[in-house]
Amino acid sequence: MHMLFRTLLHVLFLSRRKPDLGHWDVARTRFITLPTDLDINRHMNNGVYYSIMDVARFDMLVRNGLWKVMLDQGWYPVVASETITFRKSLSLWQRFTIETKVLGFDDKAVYVEQRFVRPGADGKPEIYAQGLIRGRFLRKSGGVVPIPELVEAFGAEGARELPEWIHRWGEDVALPPTRAEAPSVWS
Repeated sequence: MHMLFRTLLHVLFLSRRKPDLGHWDVARTRFITLPTDLDINRHMNNGVYYSIMDVARFDMLVRNGLWKVMLDQGWYPVVASETITFRKSLSLWQRFTIETKVLGFDDKAVYVEQRFVRPGADGKPEIYAQGLIRGRFLRKSGGVVPIPELVEAFGAEGARELPEWIHRWGEDVALPPTRAEAPSVWS
């Protein structure tokens, strides 16, 4: 439930007061580790990282104007795949920033990188964790929004070429389409 409040706080209040962003700009969203974020080891729970990444992506969508386009078109974003790598733990009351950047897209999905950063000993941003998201946009009326339609509506021409490893990752982790069979067979 606390993520709902964080999301509303960012989307309704904080994001709208920050500078606008271009589609390829890095969005920086600040947070603090709350008591409800902790696990039994007294550091941020690994599942909370994903939830906070959602809030930061909404912040980016509001600031780069995509949120309004999505509402007007009746679209909503969904995560198809995501992975995260941890380097250092976040502890209670630590302030941190999530840096969110759209990397590009392939013929089926949009790819976003997110980094949890804090000032290092030298004062420069230091990565604590890094996530990669493969997302799709769906229509409230049903169906997937094709990438060319997204690009046209968002005005996101000039996409960067995705590294080959991201293409492989997207293919390797993808499950069969929702209308195809996907039996749970363990080998």
